[in-house]
Amino acid sequence: MPRSQRNDNFIDKSFTVMADLILKVMPTNRRAKEAFAYYRDGMSAQGDGEYAEALENYEEALKLEDDPNDKAFILYNMALVFTSNGDHDKAMELYNEALELNSHMPQVFNNMAVIHHHIGSIAEERGDQDEADRRFDLAADFWTKAIRLAPNNYIEAQNWLKTTGRGTVDVYF
Repeated sequence: MPRSQRNDNFIDKSFTVMADLILKVMPTNRRAKEAFAYYRDGMSAQGDGEYAEALENYEEALKLEDDPNDKAFILYNMALVFTSNGDHDKAMELYNEALELNSHMPQVFNNMAVIHHHIGSIAEERGDQDEADRRFDLAADFWTKAIRLAPNNYIEAQNWLKTTGRGTVDVYF
């Protein structure tokens, strides 16, 4: 049974009913509708912490989806799953693929910065200051890109860039 038929709470049921109605009236082909259904089920599974099921649905959606922007969002969500599971290398690979399809996704740049900052913090704790600085510089580069795309977002990142001296003045509004 598809996940969309198993939802047991009001919000999930409401979302599913609305999504199904939209799918029926959307002026798109059957393949695009099927891709969206898999994507929707992947998001639902991901929200429930069912990461393996989410990835299976995202993989199917990716096979069916033709639109580069939609593919970028599928890859973005897949990367979120791998980040949650601590597989930062796979997450970074998927984030890079998403950016190849859509270079205007500030959330991707932000998440890449978060990963580099996290790895930098770990390196700093174990006393590897060179690696920490390298990772923090990468985080600064990615946060700068995210902020340039969405200047009113990522306030904590903007503050970090300012306080560490890793940011440039032209980024801030």
